[in-house]
Amino acid sequence: MKLSQIAHILNAKFRGEDKDFTSTVSTDTRTIESENLFVALQGRHFDAHNFVKLALERGALGAIVSHWIEDTTSIPQICVQDTHRALIQLANYQRNRMKKVIIVAVTGSCGKTTTKELLANIFRKKSSNVLTGKKNFNNNIGLPLTLLNLRARHNYAVVEFGANHPGEISCLARITRPNIAIVTNAGFAHLEGFGSIKGVAQAKGEIYQELSLDQVAIINNDDPFSNFWREIAGIRRTITFACDSTADVTAQNITINPNGQSIFHLMLPNGETSVIQLSLLGRHNIMNALAAASAAYSQNFSIAAIKSGLENTCAVDGRMVCLKGYRGAIIIDDSYNANPSSVSVAIDVLSTFYGYRLILVLGDMRELGKDADRLHFNMGERALQSEIHELFCYGILTRRTSEAFGSPYYFDDQKKLLMVLKKRLDASTVVLVKGSCSMNMRNIVWELIKE
Repeated sequence: MKLSQIAHILNAKFRGEDKDFTSTVSTDTRTIESENLFVALQGRHFDAHNFVKLALERGALGAIVSHWIEDTTSIPQICVQDTHRALIQLANYQRNRMKKVIIVAVTGSCGKTTTKELLANIFRKKSSNVLTGKKNFNNNIGLPLTLLNLRARHNYAVVEFGANHPGEISCLARITRPNIAIVTNAGFAHLEGFGSIKGVAQAKGEIYQELSLDQVAIINNDDPFSNFWREIAGIRRTITFACDSTADVTAQNITINPNGQSIFHLMLPNGETSVIQLSLLGRHNIMNALAAASAAYSQNFSIAAIKSGLENTCAVDGRMVCLKGYRGAIIIDDSYNANPSSVSVAIDVLSTFYGYRLILVLGDMRELGKDADRLHFNMGERALQSEIHELFCYGILTRRTSEAFGSPYYFDDQKKLLMVLKKRLDASTVVLVKGSCSMNMRNIVWELIKE
């Protein structure tokens, strides 16, 4: 495709050398690759038009801009009114070209990325051409970038939808037009934007509303909002999954081994069953596995393929990853993000390590709005009722968590926290580190796993 053809698709003006576009799109000069088309996005605190020249120096084929960059005449430019809107238009165009690709969209308060990886690994048992979104490419910038990587060779794609306000998932679904939609759960996440857990459930339900009537809705029957989501799904094909409720796809005879890993019997709607042993920590990952199995079953994957895909999935970076730490301690890196639902899960996982001294290191949970103080206090009470021996808190909001637990280990400085924590570690200790992404709890993990 020529750059002038892209300009035509966008109903835009074009100037410069009309080169062949055979690569993909980038919005970040730090990761841009040769022959990428650079999209100069603008936000409240940044303007990528300032980096068009740098994009050219790093090998960009051309740039999509909202005004001509006069001092960079050597780079082909496509001028549009709104560069973000142009990015979405291109993603829509590419999705229309790749209608044969089966796309699964996953949303939920917890478990999106792990479910995505579990399902992608199942799909790879039938095809090596499976597209997944990079890291946290789950918003109205990252998702279009993922869709622009769709190619005719792909048979499947699995993407995530993230959101922190109503209407966002609807927007992402209209861009993606998924064949299968999964909501892992609705929990206490992004309450600042959604107002209540009911608001969270309504927002997650948008993914089912946007499905075509001939597409598939995968619904968590253990979630309190399952009936609400089934009403939204209406006459669409629905496959339910659950551990504790009646459902189409279930887990039975569940056991957790001393390493925190789950073993269960997977039951499919056609009566087939298989014993699954996950390498992932925690009972919550059984639910993620069931969601992935349900989607794969809807596409007629064999139980053998489902079993192999589930069992060969490893933990995603920052999400319940077991590491060898300082003085032989076991460090569980769950630092990617946090909300009350996922912290409760983390407490449960840590509590399965019988015979160890258990330490939870918790950073603030952000975006909880007016409920932040209460929910942080509740997490302290929750930890106190568990098997956890010590709680180390970092931030501002976790002061309330520390008070509820009765912990003397509250810090507003990571270095001070680490000085005290390291003295508490030995080979009989398991430490789980968690907090909202903006708390940079990953830095604590790095310090704990240094030689």
